[in-house]
Amino acid sequence: MVKFGLTLGPVVWIAAALTLLPLLAAAFFSVRLAAWVECLPLPVRLLCPVLLCLPYVLVATSAGTLQWNWLLLYALLPVTVAVLLWHASQADPAQRGNWRDFLVLAGLGLAVDLRWFEPAWPRHLAIFNKMLLLDAGIYGFLLVRRLDGVGFDLRLRLRDVTTGLREFAFYAPIALALGLGLGFLHLHLTRPHPAPLAGAFLYTFALIAVPEELFFRGWMQNLIERRLGRTPALLLTAALFGLSHFNKRTASFNWQYVLLAALAGIFYGRAWRRDRRVGASAITHALVDTVWGQWLR
Repeated sequence: MVKFGLTLGPVVWIAAALTLLPLLAAAFFSVRLAAWVECLPLPVRLLCPVLLCLPYVLVATSAGTLQWNWLLLYALLPVTVAVLLWHASQADPAQRGNWRDFLVLAGLGLAVDLRWFEPAWPRHLAIFNKMLLLDAGIYGFLLVRRLDGVGFDLRLRLRDVTTGLREFAFYAPIALALGLGLGFLHLHLTRPHPAPLAGAFLYTFALIAVPEELFFRGWMQNLIERRLGRTPALLLTAALFGLSHFNKRTASFNWQYVLLAALAGIFYGRAWRRDRRVGASAITHALVDTVWGQWLR
């Protein structure tokens, strides 16, 4: 985000703040936020996420690219997610996992991975799409479905840090040996300045690791575990996480990336399930991506 700071206008920064607001509110004030939403009449509660279209309106108006079909999508999709997950909460109060839960996960995941809605945005602002769909999931799963055991609390504890570091230490030698052997990783020995390295880690943690760990571990692994058990859920979620990288850095199926990401997903899942804390797995994830980007890409 820093590199765009000189070119983005104030309207886009306002849109960015509005996009991050649901994530930050849920991450730091989840109990108060859930209690407030619970007090709303049901129709209002289910219609509230229509406000998630505001960032699109601001960005598209600023860029002169506003289209009604995209506006309707960003207005109605979050409401649809909320309605589906409210019905899931009624049909499955024990939270064993309802077909609507998995339908929402599949829809949101495929939309992000296949970049269905990114043409709505200026090319360098496509991250808005990912974050708005994440916001829709946050509202639906955490505030309407009230899914427990997610662990989306970014008030990090020392144990989150030690767990994240431990799983990174377990995964790193495996990734190095396999990645260098496959020719996927390429070692570049440099001595970066601490400030840019810290900035890269924080950017990765906030905008890549936290969203992906919330989706794959807090929601997906959490729900699958209720159906299949701990180990099958860990392995299946890791495999799906790996497959979500099939089109990264290539126009064809990138099997090397898929393999290494799937293996990483096992250690991210282990970090999450130790205390069911998204922050712990996000630390492992951010460390892996930062080290890869700095020394091994």
